[in-house]
Amino acid sequence: MEQYVIKGGVPLSGEVEIGGAKNAALAILAAAIMTDETVTIDNLPDVRDINVLLDAIAGIGAKVERIDSHTVKINGSYIDCLCVDYDSMKKIRASYYLLGALLGKYKEAEVALPGGCNIGSRPMDLHIKGFKALGANVELRNGAVAVEAKELVGTHIYLDKVSVGATINVMMAAVMADGKTTIENAAKEPHVVDVANFLNSMGANIRGAGTDVIRIVGVESLHKTDYSVIPDQIEAAATHGDILVKNVIPKHLEATSAKLLEAGCRIEEFDDAVRVSAAGPLHNTQVTTLPYPGFPTDMQPQMAVVLGIAQGTSTVTESIFENRFKYVDELTRMGADIKVESNVAIINGVDHYMSARVSAPDLRAGAALVIAGLAAEGITVIDDIHFIERGYEEFPEKLSQVGAKIEKVSTEKEIQKFTLKVS
Repeated sequence: MEQYVIKGGVPLSGEVEIGGAKNAALAILAAAIMTDETVTIDNLPDVRDINVLLDAIAGIGAKVERIDSHTVKINGSYIDCLCVDYDSMKKIRASYYLLGALLGKYKEAEVALPGGCNIGSRPMDLHIKGFKALGANVELRNGAVAVEAKELVGTHIYLDKVSVGATINVMMAAVMADGKTTIENAAKEPHVVDVANFLNSMGANIRGAGTDVIRIVGVESLHKTDYSVIPDQIEAAATHGDILVKNVIPKHLEATSAKLLEAGCRIEEFDDAVRVSAAGPLHNTQVTTLPYPGFPTDMQPQMAVVLGIAQGTSTVTESIFENRFKYVDELTRMGADIKVESNVAIINGVDHYMSARVSAPDLRAGAALVIAGLAAEGITVIDDIHFIERGYEEFPEKLSQVGAKIEKVSTEKEIQKFTLKVS
């Protein structure tokens, strides 16, 4: 089993470049099959979820050509199967984007129910509501969602709860529906905007992405395009030290930057970079996760790690997912003083973290434990790093670039070798 082993207590400094946004890329790859012409997508992150989805797209007959680790060409004209029952697809949440893409193009699809990290309930009810409103019949059978329509007709859809997945899925299904579709209470996240921009570059007519009302005028068909995925707003988390985070859109990081400022960090923004430094002691603040442009739930575990060694008592309120505090037990093993009451974590800052052997419970929590390991005294070992590698490309390599002492290992002997090397 592969692990990360980390020698903590080394301030990080230097420059690190951020890869493409996984959450945007997954939806864009699904949308790419909606034309019969060849689509080229670059700035893809080279992570497991992307590769699983590309294998599934190839599995239904689409032509997938990997140009390099960050660029792919997709041609959907060869699709000969509308049933996606690829075993690995059950492990990633983004499998459901193929429902909207296939339904929009072929008026029919069957896709295995999505998996992903166990951070809480992520029901399909809003997706199904949107598909039904457009005229589709929806059936749950044998662990899959089957959708079918004689025709899709534009309509008015109000999402009862802000949902990124449902917004994107309904948007894809509606781009070739007959007439106009309005999605109210739509998610406003940057990757919703990126998917809309990608579809528009293929000839779709989508307006209002990035606001809570998206208006779509159906078109007959979509055409080829070349497109570059936006940078990942979540990968741009910083630890103590002085880091220039490159290839980001600073506006996408405003909620996170604001909380880091409140906690005592210094933030300097450039056109496509953000510099984060933390020379002095950090202090307490309050964080509540909210849909964009609020504080992102995917940054909550990382922020909790920062506040765990800040002076005073902080609170972190999770309003999106109910199981997002699964990392607290692991962080407590490293000396954190955190108590969870319902959806609120009460964090009493400690002087420092202690090294320990911990397990990553999910993708973002795993990244947070890496940050804790970097700040801890001694050698920290992190198990179950397959969760982390679902969403972060060359994670230890990027951290090493800015001075981190971290390696990926697979045996106790390699852990001992690393310990001797850094001692």
